[in-house]
Amino acid sequence: MATRYWVASLPVGQGTSASSLWSRLQESISKQSFDTPLYRFNIPNLRVGTLDSLLSLSDDLSKANSFIEGVSHKIRRQIEELERVSGVVSSSLTVDGVPVDSYLTRFVWDEAKYPTMSPLKETVDGIHVQIARIEDDLKVRVAEYGNVRSQLNAISRKQAGSLAVRDLSNMVKPQDIITTEHLTTLLAVVPSYSQKDWLSSYETLTTFVVPRSSKKLHEDNEYALFTVTLFSRDADNFRTKARERSFQIRDFECNSETQESRKQELEKLMQDQESLRNSLLQWCYTSYGEVFSSWMHFCAVRVFSESILRYGLPPSFLSVVLAPSLKSEKKVRSILEGLCTSSNSTYWKGEDEVGMGGFGGDSDAHPYVSFTVNLV
Repeated sequence: MATRYWVASLPVGQGTSASSLWSRLQESISKQSFDTPLYRFNIPNLRVGTLDSLLSLSDDLSKANSFIEGVSHKIRRQIEELERVSGVVSSSLTVDGVPVDSYLTRFVWDEAKYPTMSPLKETVDGIHVQIARIEDDLKVRVAEYGNVRSQLNAISRKQAGSLAVRDLSNMVKPQDIITTEHLTTLLAVVPSYSQKDWLSSYETLTTFVVPRSSKKLHEDNEYALFTVTLFSRDADNFRTKARERSFQIRDFECNSETQESRKQELEKLMQDQESLRNSLLQWCYTSYGEVFSSWMHFCAVRVFSESILRYGLPPSFLSVVLAPSLKSEKKVRSILEGLCTSSNSTYWKGEDEVGMGGFGGDSDAHPYVSFTVNLV
């Protein structure tokens, strides 16, 4: 499917009709750019209002379009990320059960949702408020999901990191730890290259170390984990002496209840992540459809208002959707320009004119209304 479309309108001259202009456009495209998909963009007769209201509205249309398009793309990117993480096979997005490209190319105005007799500004403002609400909701949901992911990532780093930082609960068994009224067991993280140094020196680091009490529990690429048993009153002094020899004493509490609590916390976080991810994905599917539908109605208002400002009253123009390839763009522009016979469009045909951007905010001025819709 195409991901980049032009929405354009052509003036219908006196003595002709939109149907005949449509036939001429179809014929020209089929002869000169046959690979360019072409569709009617059906816009109802909307409420025109005053010229001042149209001019005021036109000033805001381009900025509002950028905002709506941005929210649409933000939700689409969120869907793609969630599908990738979930391992879900990506499927084409839909609007009311219709693929997004088909919704655009077969657009039908929703009279129940956007009454045609409402002032254009009221319709645009309503769309803007709706999209802003959806964006705010997206931020809250993504933040909630991201918070749980961050907690799980922090736990994962502790479990996957080196012995200097990782969680030791899965490596140390209750029988490895001696805790009595007078004795305690400490856990020492020793650099791999210093293991011999540790074994030859730990008994003499302080006075009250139990001889031959050190046992290696685990080893990774950087460190080895040893136990050492000593008198409890000598523990702080031993920590200090060990640190001076680059041996790290890790704080550890051998408590089965604590370990079970951590395990339950991890399981709950994983369940929460799965639940929030699925919920967020379903919400994104639904919200993307709402945003895209509103966006296309906004585009219809934009084409209508800019066509009135460009071609004058009463409304008499043909609105279309095209999807030219990059190599065909220049040819299609030429075809569209050739069909602009309205006296109100001749001003825009001057080759020496500096590009004025048009009402639609495109970088080049054209004798017809035109702007780009990027689906991705």
